[in-house]
Amino acid sequence: MDKGVYCLVFENHEGTFRVGALGDLTFRAGWHIYVGSALGSGGLKRLGRHISLARLRDKQPKWHVDYLLTNPGFSLRYAIFAVTQERCECRLAQALRDSGIPGFGCSDCSCSSHLLFRQQDPREEILNACRELKLNPDIKTIMSSRVKDNI
Repeated sequence: MDKGVYCLVFENHEGTFRVGALGDLTFRAGWHIYVGSALGSGGLKRLGRHISLARLRDKQPKWHVDYLLTNPGFSLRYAIFAVTQERCECRLAQALRDSGIPGFGCSDCSCSSHLLFRQQDPREEILNACRELKLNPDIKTIMSSRVKDNI
């Protein structure tokens, strides 16, 4: 299985939501980008888990991002991913750095956040950041109840 890095892109309403041990967090209306790694044994199959969780919302959240995937106030719109053996999610998060939710999704690194906020759809910005890191990004678009690959 291919390994890599990915960004889950959510569109959301303003609200305060509980996120596990982080507690109640206030989210602005707009777009949130979660930067993650898929270097484990399942590789990029992890995206399938995220997409399934977002569509079915039928499991208890385990990771920070699971709280967004299962929250009806957040809609997973698409994922941008790149095949790589290199651990580069922190560099990608830094390349996209603007305003983030402190402590979100970064308990295993020294980053301040792996969840970033944008007022507008960040698709082109993410694609450009991936290319600047010498990654070859692809997009998986989430369409209502099915997934469409734009490759």
